[in-house]
Amino acid sequence: MKIQYDISLRIAKPADVPLLQYWDSQPHTVASDPDDWDWEAELSYQPPWREQLIAELNGRPIGFMEIMDPALDESHYWGDVPQNLRAIDIWIGEAADLGKGYGTVMMKLALERCFRSRAVTAVVIDPLATNTKAIRFYERLGFRFVEYRQFDEDYCAVYQLSREEWEDQIFFHKDC
Repeated sequence: MKIQYDISLRIAKPADVPLLQYWDSQPHTVASDPDDWDWEAELSYQPPWREQLIAELNGRPIGFMEIMDPALDESHYWGDVPQNLRAIDIWIGEAADLGKGYGTVMMKLALERCFRSRAVTAVVIDPLATNTKAIRFYERLGFRFVEYRQFDEDYCAVYQLSREEWEDQIFFHKDC
């Protein structure tokens, strides 16, 4: 039996800073993203090439997502990348909320959001190369390995999901 979750995404607000700081200090989030985020600065700056979102389950915040255009990112984190990509970062805030399918729903909502623009050709992600649980999660969603790459201090596995692969999944699952 397939379980349905009422998960929605909303724009993160300055009022979310304490919650994000708390989530960012949890051992499971530190293990998957050891970088410190300056949440007050992050949430006060809202460029047109980035969305920072809070995922809510029946109105209860459960996670954070960032969707960005890596070609327009002012930090050039992704380096020289082609136009028409999107990059996603995702966190589940509480360890007790892991393994319940929430991340899958969050990613599906984010992918729908990314591919809403017909110009977007693919979505990229960059889990730590040592984060085998995240890598398996992304592979189950159809992401394909591209390369290992050093991002600042982090050694990551870059994965990509093309529009065609995503559309194939949608049409395949509608028939099941």
